[in-house]
Formats: sequence, C-alpha cells, structure tokens
Amino acid sequence: AGRAVSSLGRTDGFFGNPQVRIPLPASLHRAERTMRRFGLGRYADELVLAMNRAAEAAVPEARTLLVGAVKKMTVEDAKGILTGGDTAGTAYFRRATEDQLRARFLPIVSRATARVKLAEKYNEYADWGVRFGLMSREDSNLDAYVTQKALDGLYLVIADEEKKIRQDPIGSASRIIRRTSRSASATAPAGRSPKLCRISAHSAS
Repeated sequence: AGRAVSSLGRTDGFFGNPQVRIPLPASLHRAERTMRRFGLGRYADELVLAMNRAAEAAVPEARTLLVGAVKKMTVEDAKGILTGGDTAGTAYFRRATEDQLRARFLPIVSRATARVKLAEKYNEYADWGVRFGLMSREDSNLDAYVTQKALDGLYLVIADEEKKIRQDPIGSASRIIRRTSRSASATAPAGRSPKLCRISAHSAS
C-alpha cells in the first residue's frame, strides 16, 4: 500500500497513469465532445489536469491511516486475507480506511482545487455546455467527485500490487515480506501470530 501512495501521491501520479487518470464527470462528456469539435478542447484539458493534480495532493494523507489499519487488524481479519481472494487485503483496507480517508482527502482536494481555481474552470466549461444545450446548470460537487476518484484509484493500485505479490511470492515482493517480517514479528500483539503480522505489515509497506 505504501508503494501505491508513493506512486500516486506525486506529480503525474494520477494524470500520467491511464489506469487511474481522473476523467471529466460523465455529465460533461457530451459537452466535451462538442467543445473539442469547436476547437475548445483546452478547457476540458485544463479541467482534467486540475482534477488530477488535486488527487495527487491528497493521496499522501493515506499512508498513516493504512499503517493504522494494519495495527488494528484482528486475527480474524488476517485469516480472511490469507484465505481470501487475490484482493482480500485490499478489501480489508477499503473497509477499514475508506470513510476516514474520504474525510481527510476532501478538505485537501478542496484546497487544491481552490488554488488552481478549479471551480472557475468548471463554471467556464459548463457555460459552454449550457450554451449549446448539452447540460443544465445543475450544481455538481466536483470536490466530492475528485475525492471519490482518488480513493478508487488508490485502492485499484493497492489491489494490483496485492495480486502481483500473491502471484509471485518468490520475487521482489518476497524480499520485502522478509524484510518487514522481522519488525512485525518482534512487535506482534498478543493473540496474533508472526505470520499474520507479516502479511499485514507488507500490505502497508
């Protein structure tokens, strides 16, 4: 999970990754196509860049909560990860952290969008859509949209990492597990086995 935070929480972490790049809201797709035909694609491009930059600014906040989720993991949680599917660990992290991360991401996204005047960009863009009858002036909460997409992208990358680890346990991921297992084993809480701690420690590394 730490690798996901590092890869996404930097310049072009979202914008430069087609897998998680945040697109315009679906309600703007018709307006986008029309505006590009009229040579006004720069409005769409500026808005997409601003949304992705906001997500990149928010993601580093996830690291502490992901580590905290490992520390709070119960034996039953760890057993579920060990016996679950390829993304059972990611599912646990999502259950344990999504609501808290949303609460932490949203104000960061809001500050980021304010700095780049995202609301102004959106309103300017929406005006063209309204002018051509492609959308209404119904207010859209872009900050909430960007926050949710940032969360979706984070968990998607964590899931991809988890799949690779499970599919190649003797590869590079295996070395990371061995490295983190030493500290996890030494600090394993009562009632938790060192093996279960190793799985959870690597998931947050």
